[in-house]
Amino acid sequence: MTSRIVAVDPFDLVVFGGTGDLAHRKLFPALFRRDHDGQLTDPTRVIGVSRKELDRDAFREEVREALTTFVPKSELDDAALKRFLDRLDYVTIDAVGDSGWDELKTLLAEGLDRVRAFYLATSPELFDAIAHNLKRHDLISGRTRVVLEKPLGKDLASAQEINAAVGEVLDESQIYRIDHYLGKETVQNLLALRFANVLFEPVWDSAHVDHVQITVAEKIGVGSRGGYYDTSGALRDMVQNHILQLLCLVAMEPPGELNADSLRDEKLKVLRALKPIDDATVRALTVRGQYRSGAVDGQSTPGYLEELGEGAESATETYVALKAEVRTWRWAGVPFYLRTGKRLPTQVSEIVIQFRETPLSIFGAAGGFLAPNRLVIRLQPDEGVKLYLMIKDPGPGGLRFREVPLNLSFADTFKARNPDAYERLLMDVIRGNQTLFMRRDEVEAAWVWADPILEAWSRLGQPPAAYTAGTWGPSAAVALIERDGRTWHEEAS
Repeated sequence: MTSRIVAVDPFDLVVFGGTGDLAHRKLFPALFRRDHDGQLTDPTRVIGVSRKELDRDAFREEVREALTTFVPKSELDDAALKRFLDRLDYVTIDAVGDSGWDELKTLLAEGLDRVRAFYLATSPELFDAIAHNLKRHDLISGRTRVVLEKPLGKDLASAQEINAAVGEVLDESQIYRIDHYLGKETVQNLLALRFANVLFEPVWDSAHVDHVQITVAEKIGVGSRGGYYDTSGALRDMVQNHILQLLCLVAMEPPGELNADSLRDEKLKVLRALKPIDDATVRALTVRGQYRSGAVDGQSTPGYLEELGEGAESATETYVALKAEVRTWRWAGVPFYLRTGKRLPTQVSEIVIQFRETPLSIFGAAGGFLAPNRLVIRLQPDEGVKLYLMIKDPGPGGLRFREVPLNLSFADTFKARNPDAYERLLMDVIRGNQTLFMRRDEVEAAWVWADPILEAWSRLGQPPAAYTAGTWGPSAAVALIERDGRTWHEEAS
């Protein structure tokens, strides 16, 4: 079974930060794949923009090198590669000044009737200047969309400042705040599981669910991102956006219909229902960690401070675990355990819905322990869904039970490559579909919850607990869940 490719009308996409890492690793490979599959139509153009002095041919060569690095050779046939590279153009622009903007305006004048999208793959500090320069040079029309990459601020005040600045020149319907996790196939299948099947929704509540776990684990360290990461940390980098968005999709009420505002209205209710974590509760409900040297996949790895540089000191967390609560009728009393970290044993992102134990076993001691049912939604790698059930062990001699999963592997079931999240989200921008993008009030509501945690950590003045690279974080993170009589789900990838 393969998905049907629906071509989009011709468009112009301008990528600010067009020579940067995100553009090379994600944006251009995603656009190439959409072109390869026939979704881009002529005369669609992709225009790179940055301060770097390049001509069009040099830029195309730079993108060619990026594609050969980040796209498998099996997908890089010469005809498709040439077709995509022929779509590319380049303009050298000073984002905060005036140079280069007239050249961009002249270039875009060739496609006045097309959708015109500007992707701001730059530092958030440039969002204000770029947005106002777009207006100053008369580059905004009714068919303009602007994509804002994360991080959208470092706290509530800075997020509000960015939103206000961009909102001065663009309507909210033109602003696409991107979180690539929402473009993942399995994340969208969470909506399908809940709202396209009658099986789960009747038991999706505190009467039947014991707790929820959301894990985003990374093997990698900070590497060359150390300078940025040390001003951010795991809570800002992962929890405030990616993980809270996953929590919202798990905990929200069914929207009246599947459109952008209906879905985002329900997510906003969840964010506003999160129980605050402050000075009085931060020690009991949160754990911070920072990795030290160790081994991942049998290879020795340096510690965080070593990666920052000789003599570096830092209290930035590379790991965080939290116990959250959603104060709604559906979820009152159900803990949501959230964790994320770098230099962990495996690369995995997953959601675990742990159901309650059976109230009574009729099978006696001979049947053994009846493990509670679990629904495990794997976002990466090996995207899929597993429902763990108790099944009779084959053979004569009584009823003995074993826990086994009903396993829906996307790769095995659909026999096709799952499109990268950016492929889907970029096409949604062109179509004008904001369903998988964050609204201004969502972003700010997430910061309203996260800010008091950051402030409490700062006032507490306690450094993050050390953990060895290649382990599952500080021992306090184990204690966080096990003192409630529960344990982290850690399945071999």
